[in-house]
Amino acid sequence: MSFKRSTNRFEFPRMGPWTRRMMLSSVLVVGILGLSNRKADGPAASVQPLSGPGGSNYIHAEVIMQDSAQKTDGYWLYEPANPRPDSAHVVVFMHGYAALNPMAYGGWIRHLVRKGNIVIFPRYQRDMWTTPTERFAQNAAKGIRDALQALKTGEHVRPIDGPLVMIGHSYGGAISAYLGVKYKKYGIPQPKGLLLCAPGTGPMNGAKLDDYGQMPAGTKLLIVNSNDDQVVKESFQRTIFNTAVNTPTRNFLKLNADDHGSPAIKAHHNACYSLDEAFDNGMRNPTIYRSYLVGVTNQVDHYGFWKWGDALLDCVRAGENCDFVFGGTEQQKSLGTWADGKKVKEMEVWLP
Repeated sequence: MSFKRSTNRFEFPRMGPWTRRMMLSSVLVVGILGLSNRKADGPAASVQPLSGPGGSNYIHAEVIMQDSAQKTDGYWLYEPANPRPDSAHVVVFMHGYAALNPMAYGGWIRHLVRKGNIVIFPRYQRDMWTTPTERFAQNAAKGIRDALQALKTGEHVRPIDGPLVMIGHSYGGAISAYLGVKYKKYGIPQPKGLLLCAPGTGPMNGAKLDDYGQMPAGTKLLIVNSNDDQVVKESFQRTIFNTAVNTPTRNFLKLNADDHGSPAIKAHHNACYSLDEAFDNGMRNPTIYRSYLVGVTNQVDHYGFWKWGDALLDCVRAGENCDFVFGGTEQQKSLGTWADGKKVKEMEVWLP
């Protein structure tokens, strides 16, 4: 599998010696602390399934990237290639607060593109501090509009004029839910599917509603909470779930830690990270440094986030594989097994 960049890629500054030393020192400290608390090795985790939602039955071998994110309301664009399709469905992937480097989610983005999707990765903030959160939604929406327009020009894979699905993490999950209600105001297609991974805004209020009752009835909504999340509050996630009363196809999932095997499964805020340095744009901040420490790709991805994402796309577009993402089914709850045959702790599920 190869990864190609477009020729108009904007280069962000790379790490200097001081920031590199700071990151490596942090990794060393965390590694020492981790070793001091390490338990004896347990059974290994399941490998990625060969087929089905979350599976490795890819139809494209390459990912083409275009960097149009020089501005605060820009975007990164990822298209399938080898073979290059004439057209493809679009997924919007909304990053978390300050997670301005797609590298943090690179494994998941690569998976989505190789499955045949175009991925738009909007940028909605300049850095960690200077962009007011009240501008996040309009910045993200402009990136989406501009990317959709760009895809209709030149040698791009053409976007299929079909149902739009959004995947959002952390603040990106909150923005996705907000745009799921306010899409007309911001001039974007109606999101027909929303996968919200640990959505939240912390102490900030931009792109946040008190009530999501105006979310359209046809929206398919999945919210994933991590039980040990120390960054955002479950109460906000419950507000989305409990007030989206006109959206009957909605589920709330809770991820729990499982240390039966090795490496253990963690249920932290960034469980959906899947670090892939091929997607590195050079940007660095504390959030990106953190992704180096926790951005593992494991069965929580293959049997969790990637599975639910693939199944949501199938369910929204064709009414297929809905039981892998909704309904409290075994297919939805299962995170696979450990090598000794013991089930990984299943997801907890709440239905409307």
